[in-house]
Formats: sequence, structure tokens, C-alpha cells
Amino acid sequence: MSPRAAPPRFGPLQLALAAAGTAAAALDVFTDGWVAVEYVRRGQPGWAALSLSLLAAASAAAQACSWFWLRSDPPALRPAVPAKLLAALHLLQLGFLFRCLHALKVGWKVCWAKAEEEEEQRHMAFLSHDISMLRLFETFLENTPQLTLLLYIILQTNKAEISQGLGVGTALLCVSWALLDYHQSLRSFLQDKYELSRGSSFIYFLWNLFLICPRILAVALFALLWPYGVAVHFPLVWLAMFLWVSLQGTDFMESPGPEQLYRAMVAVILYFSWFNVAPGRTLHRSIIYHGFILVDSTLLALSWLWGRAPSEEHWYLIPVVSAALPCYLLGLGLRVTYYKWLHPNVQVQQEGGYDEVDANGGTDGLEFRSFSEPDLVNRRMQCLAQSQFPLSQLPQQRFLNGAAALESAA
Repeated sequence: MSPRAAPPRFGPLQLALAAAGTAAAALDVFTDGWVAVEYVRRGQPGWAALSLSLLAAASAAAQACSWFWLRSDPPALRPAVPAKLLAALHLLQLGFLFRCLHALKVGWKVCWAKAEEEEEQRHMAFLSHDISMLRLFETFLENTPQLTLLLYIILQTNKAEISQGLGVGTALLCVSWALLDYHQSLRSFLQDKYELSRGSSFIYFLWNLFLICPRILAVALFALLWPYGVAVHFPLVWLAMFLWVSLQGTDFMESPGPEQLYRAMVAVILYFSWFNVAPGRTLHRSIIYHGFILVDSTLLALSWLWGRAPSEEHWYLIPVVSAALPCYLLGLGLRVTYYKWLHPNVQVQQEGGYDEVDANGGTDGLEFRSFSEPDLVNRRMQCLAQSQFPLSQLPQQRFLNGAAALESAA
């Protein structure tokens, strides 16, 4: 591992991964449609309607974010298509797909064209950061609720169709991969940040998977006991998370209205997984959050055990539920292991460099990557990077000076 003074180079491998990500997003939508059709075919239109409603709500929220971002982006970075066509694409829920295809087009030019290579590299970095964030939003707003619904239906009917099994597998992979991709994207935005090794990336992927699975299982089991109880539980927890995010004073979007949309989406993420949105020491906030989720998930599982003893058909649920708590604790242990021994800052300390752990709130110096063109800085990812990786006093002043320069340049 070595620190980078410039954004990571976008080459053929990155282009292939971007194409695979676009194909995976299309496959996920196809899988959701397939599952909904199977519900209708088996005479369960209610489940089909709920599944499609979750898909539509997640897509609408992501499209709205994408449109707000496009309107606030520098003109030089907007796609060279009429604004009315862009608006129509977003209304047709095709805005994210258009972004992915546009990024593939720019990525192809970066890989094979020689002209204006540096400018295209920075343009590609800008596009990649936004796609990573939108993928994270859409994944948690659609895949995690879909996964919970699929698991509830499988447990209720005590059988799993091929389409349902495929849906569970793709949803789990999408959720964990979206978190890893988002973290890697943030790290690539900061100077003196070391890349994640393959081993570190695998552990990061794994501990997120181990933390999310017990949470989804607990909600699905509670739905087995009280199907409409989730309609009460989710809004209450979501509201608590929304208030928590609001009290932290986020400043992500360009105006107050879209900012509330951002906070609402982050509250959905927090219902299932940890997500930091404010600068400062995150260790205490993380402990409070995981403690709350652990207690809440335990109460949900205990409610199911107390209210509905497993029948002979569901005998396997006892060992599964018994393994949920060790799974969550294992996820927490892997997270501690990652930050203690596998985080890139361990390598930095060995080499006498700087790389701050995003959970320890230290005071080592960090700087955003320098860009020759101020308008090529992705202000959204800049804001999130500042939250995830706290800056020391000197870099904070540099960041403020840079922000003032960006405003004057705009």
C-alpha cells in the first residue's frame, strides 16, 4: 500500500468493474420484477404490490437526489444533453441508469483516448463518487426492505422458490458491497489515505454482512409474530434516527428541502446499519448506536420467542436465532480487528506516515486531494469525507480556505 497524491487512475479494470456494477443494478431490478411476477402467479398480489412499492419508493428517492445534484453541479460537469431530457429520464426512473452509462462512456474515453487525459480522469472521479453514493442510497432503501420481506415470506410459507433465493443472495451481496464501495470511494477522495488491501476489503465486507444479517432476521421474526407491528416499529425507530441525524446538523445538500430528504434516507440506512454523517469523534456515537440496535434487535427476537413458539415445521429457527447474537458480536469483533490491525493506518504508522482512523477522532493531519480545477471537486463527497475522517485544526483551516475559494470561483 502506498499513499496517493492524486485520484486513483481509472483503467480497464475499473471500467470492467463499473460495467459489472451497472449490470448488477439491472439484474437486481430484473430479480425484483421476477419475484413480484411469481407472487402474482401464486395468487399473492398483496406481496407483489408491496415488493414493487418498495422498489418504486427507493427509486424515486434516488432519482430525486440525482436530479438535485445535477442541478447544483458545475455546468462543465453536466452531461451534454438537454435539461428537459434529463428531467424526463429522472421522471421515468432512469436517471441512475443514465448516470452509470454516462460514466461508462467517460471511462471508455479515459482508458483509450489520449487527449485531455488528466481532465477526463478527474471528471471520472467526480462521476464515480456520485454513483457510489446513489448506489448506497438505493441499496438501503430498496434491497434491505426487500430482503426483510423475502425472508418473512420464506419463513411464513416455510419454503423458498428459486427467484426468492436469488433475491436474498443478490440483496445481501448488494448491501455489503455498496458499503465497501462507498468506503473505498471516500478514501480515494482524501490525500495521504492508503488504499484498502484485499484482506482489509474482505474483512470490511464481512463485518458489515455479519452486522446486517442479524438485524434483518430480527425484524423478519417480529413480522412473523405481528405482521403489522413492523408498520409501527419502523416509523418509530426511523423517527428516532431522523431526529438524531438532524441534531448532528448535517449540511450535505444545497438547500433545506433536499437536506431533509437526505436526512430521511440516512435514517433508513441507520435502521439497518451504522452510517456516520457528522464530523468529530465517532467512537462514542458508534457505541451508542450499536448498543441501541443490539438491544432493539434482541427485544424483537425475544418477542417472537415469547409470543409464538416455533412449530415442528420451523424447528430450524431456534438454532438460527441462537446464532444471531454470536453473529452480531462476531461482526463487532471483526470491526474492532479491522481498526486495530487491518486498517491502512497500521501500515502508515509503520512507515511514519499519516492516516487517521475514522473512528478514533485523532488529530493527525489530513488533506483533501488537490485539484487543478476547483469545479472538479465533488463537494458532496468532500462533505462526507470530512465527516468520516476528522481533520485536524490546520487541515480544517485549509479546508475552509479551499471551500471559500470554491465559492468565489463559482
